Amino acid sequence: MLEGPKFHGIMGGGGGGHDHNSNIYDMAYYHKLGEGSNMSVDSINSLQTTNNGGSIAMSVDNSSVGSSDSHTAILNHASGLRPHPPANHSIGNSVFRPSRVSHPLNNDALSRALMDPQYPTQPLMDFEEWTLDLGKLNMGMPFAQGAFGKLYKGTYNGEDVAIKLLEKPENDLERAQLMEQQFAQEVMMLATLKHPNIVRFIGACRKPIVWCIVTEYAKGGSVRQFLMRRQNRSVPLKLAVKQALDVAKGMAYVHGLGFIHRDLKSDNLLIFSDKSIKIADFGVARIEVQTEGMTPETGTYRWMAPEMIQHRPYTQKVDVYSFGIVLWELITGMLPFANMTAVQAAFAVVNKGVRPIVPPDCPPSLGEIMTRCWDANPDARPPFTEIVAMLENAEMEIMSTVRKARFRCCISEPMTTE
Repeated sequence: MLEGPKFHGIMGGGGGGHDHNSNIYDMAYYHKLGEGSNMSVDSINSLQTTNNGGSIAMSVDNSSVGSSDSHTAILNHASGLRPHPPANHSIGNSVFRPSRVSHPLNNDALSRALMDPQYPTQPLMDFEEWTLDLGKLNMGMPFAQGAFGKLYKGTYNGEDVAIKLLEKPENDLERAQLMEQQFAQEVMMLATLKHPNIVRFIGACRKPIVWCIVTEYAKGGSVRQFLMRRQNRSVPLKLAVKQALDVAKGMAYVHGLGFIHRDLKSDNLLIFSDKSIKIADFGVARIEVQTEGMTPETGTYRWMAPEMIQHRPYTQKVDVYSFGIVLWELITGMLPFANMTAVQAAFAVVNKGVRPIVPPDCPPSLGEIMTRCWDANPDARPPFTEIVAMLENAEMEIMSTVRKARFRCCISEPMTTE
């Protein structure tokens, strides 16, 4: 089991959803630029969407918990950021003077702070080889923003990339330290994980008032967006199983290194040009041995295992539970618990044992995988190595017995069962 650097206190304590130390780095409650900021806890607004239907390798869901209040965590400043006082890392005298600017990004304080040469790039502790050469980075336009930063499309050394920029809080030392720890956490995770079904890390860098993480860019969007574009119609069964296998293989690799993702969901699964899936958004992942101090509410209620919802000790099996929900999404094409709010879904899962209902025309082998994965007893859930074998057997069965199979669910609201 790989044990990487220990970043104690990364996720803060096990406080409630409005604890400002909880899951800050996730920057939940992002919204696409131009949209309103009045969001409910249940409204899903993935960061995978661009005007061109593109996708990035880092996504956030407005139903994620452990974040600041949704009505206050949206930046409404014209640049998307608060202006920084000149006496404190001012960018007012940078090369991007208003009199010389013509590109829209010149009004974007965060991108200016990153690209301004008067501020040196600081080394990445223990991961210096991943430090970005900003001379090779071209910033595109931002397409999503949140409480502590923005997401941009751009290029690095000619390759399309996704760029996450985080603003260092000015007057909150505790929050700034927490965000820096979480930045180090994600860099460590992305630099360590190398697998065909894990999003590829390009590099990162630190500057006095901004942190930057760059990953490959996925044009196909997230699985959740793909299903929404299909208006919740299911995908061809063979493709659904193939994509489920991609996720299971990636997670078997993650778990094999001793990590927990903790926020596995369709918003964090990216579709690439060959229709393969890569797992993204490791900002809340933790090394499994570091269970002390884990924030139980990290994640998203619709996909969250009951033991995590209940603040009980948990293991890698929380990811297995989430995978069962994702498999159900792929098979049915629908949003889990769509007839409930996220909080109602969490209550039903924990207190009533409610789970999504397996469609009657679902192959029994796939139904068995789902029900075993979301078993209330974590010990009864299969490891991902076993899930991969079960899915491979199901794939062979489907290819030999089903021709052009597709589930055509006509349920107006997803049914659940106790």
